[in-house]
Amino acid sequence: MQIQIFNNTISDWLTAIIIFFIAVAVLKLFKTILMVKLKNLAKKSKTKVDDMVLDGLHVIQWPFYFFIAFYIALQFIDINPIIYQWSVYILLIVIAYYVLKFCEKLIDYGIKIVIKKKQEKQEDVEIIKLLGTTAKVILWAGIIILVLANIGYNVTSLVAGLGIGGIAVALALQNILSDLFSSLAIYFDKPLKVGDFVVIGDYMGTVKKIGIKTTRIQALQGEEIVISNSELTNAKLQNFGLMEKRRIVFQIGVTYNTAKEKLEKIPEIIKKAINKQEQTELNRVHFKSFGDFSLNYEIVYYVKTGDYNKYMDIQQEINLYIVEEFEKANIEFAFPTQTVHVETHNS
Repeated sequence: MQIQIFNNTISDWLTAIIIFFIAVAVLKLFKTILMVKLKNLAKKSKTKVDDMVLDGLHVIQWPFYFFIAFYIALQFIDINPIIYQWSVYILLIVIAYYVLKFCEKLIDYGIKIVIKKKQEKQEDVEIIKLLGTTAKVILWAGIIILVLANIGYNVTSLVAGLGIGGIAVALALQNILSDLFSSLAIYFDKPLKVGDFVVIGDYMGTVKKIGIKTTRIQALQGEEIVISNSELTNAKLQNFGLMEKRRIVFQIGVTYNTAKEKLEKIPEIIKKAINKQEQTELNRVHFKSFGDFSLNYEIVYYVKTGDYNKYMDIQQEINLYIVEEFEKANIEFAFPTQTVHVETHNS
């Protein structure tokens, strides 16, 4: 047992091997116990944190236990300092890799939860996936730089090079990146959503899809309008989908030969027409002015919905009721007319 092999006795080698297997078994046992505890906790807990941790622990496999146990076993034998140093580097890389995979698993789990809540909004799903991918890229870059720094590599020049390269890439992909950042701005600021009726410059229609680079609008004529997200965020946007109630102003005119009693009755007819509707709120009805060919009334009321089709249905019912009541009261609507008075003189 005292025979030496590579500066260590057989007894030392056996001790290291035994320590290695014991360490593997302990680590594996620790993970199993921890998983059982977390599963029991997840059943009782209403939060998703324990579920996320439990899901992340599944990525830790045998290579992780092997390299941890190998490093522990090395403490019981005498080896070349260079070999020992490289074993430390390898251990650091392995730990960093599994930490990275664990964090990726947490990000994926979090994305699944958020997407599940927003499964009816496809535009949100695409942005969430983009954010998840961005987070993973940043995580990979951070871990790699951290590992290089800990194994003795001078990362200052590397970070400077990445900065210069990043600027070059950003300049080359300026338009694409602008659209990507604009899509994030749309996601967080939410100036519009799918289904909203919008007016953007000379375009108007219903929002059909909000993508990572472009937004698609179904125009009133039926064609699809594709607008880049950067153009959309810089344009003046009128969103009728966010309208909670709509202010309506309209006028009607009656003929000049309408009697005073009938003129006084008209506001009551119009008030009844508006109050009959469930989603309306009357503001005012006034005999406003003497027109060129009519006596004009101005009516103002509110529709308690932003839905344009619903507003038109209500306005139609109001108009039909007014026509019906005017016919009953023998009140005539005015239309453009011209009366010519001819004066004759006897010579």
